Amino acid sequence: MILTELKKGQSATIVKIDAQQSLKDRLKSMGVCKGELLTVRGCSLAKQTMEIEIEGTLVALRAEEAKKIEVEK
Repeated sequence: MILTELKKGQSATIVKIDAQQSLKDRLKSMGVCKGELLTVRGCSLAKQTMEIEIEGTLVALRAEEAKKIEVEK
């Protein structure tokens, strides 16, 4: 499943990030990498942005970035 399919309060483990290396590097610098457990903390009304928590850090992602992150409950 992809990250955008999760609802507020749900948690999942990152399985794969299917993006260009520049985006992977940027996400990794924020702690978003394979094997990490994340929790969805909120979404904008139109679900254009998501706020996720990884190891106590809140990260805001655009929908197009979140769609590139494959997760597993």
